[in-house]
Amino acid sequence: MDSFNHKYVMITGASSGIGEAIALELARQGAHLLLAARNIDKLQQVASQCLSLGAPSAEVYPLDMAQKDSILQFADHCNQLPQPFDYIVLNAGVSQRALTLDTDYTVDEQILQTNYLGQVLLVKHLESLRTHRTHFGITSSISGLFGFPLRSAYCASKHALFGFFESLELENPHLSVTFLIPGRVNTPISKSAILSDGSTYNKMDAGQANGIPVDKCARQAVRAMAKHKHRKLIGGIELLMVYIKKYCPWLFFRLARKVSAT
Repeated sequence: MDSFNHKYVMITGASSGIGEAIALELARQGAHLLLAARNIDKLQQVASQCLSLGAPSAEVYPLDMAQKDSILQFADHCNQLPQPFDYIVLNAGVSQRALTLDTDYTVDEQILQTNYLGQVLLVKHLESLRTHRTHFGITSSISGLFGFPLRSAYCASKHALFGFFESLELENPHLSVTFLIPGRVNTPISKSAILSDGSTYNKMDAGQANGIPVDKCARQAVRAMAKHKHRKLIGGIELLMVYIKKYCPWLFFRLARKVSAT
């Protein structure tokens, strides 16, 4: 099992939720951190916490995964750093609460850009990945393993991550991937979920509020990356749906229509 002590780690979506919790956990283990997200003020607060927990360094950088120029500027910044990353945690993302046929196509584009295409653009412009041994932590979702009501674009974006990063790993023996697959985790992600017209949901789902604590999720995620596990399911009883879909798909479709999507 790898040690993160003095390893160089990039984390996107590090200003809140799972990304923040992973940053704090890695700080406790002595990692050098580059934290990226849109909210620079919140990032600076997270960085201060990381330093107090033992991170030897914690740099922050503003990054909007929905904006190509922002991604390319961030990639240029990373390419100029003297030390390549040992670990890259791609965690930035946005959720959805909207019926498929009611969702404006621009919303589909926005979600796919943030959750999938933004990750692809960043990876293709990180020069060190051609030669340096790097391990990825890719935050997907159990919704990346099956469809689910009110999540069509979100599910599609999380499905796509598996196809892209598995292909990347197979083509490059020096690159490896852990897919982090959370179910319900107590984070504010539902509050920023996008509605059919592009507006913000701005509510905390009951299912989200009753999810596992985010620090527990982060500990499991970091341990899985340290062991270079290929996939790590993280959550509670909702993870049963993964196995039901695999081994008893007819039952999955019956249950998925009845389970509350919020």
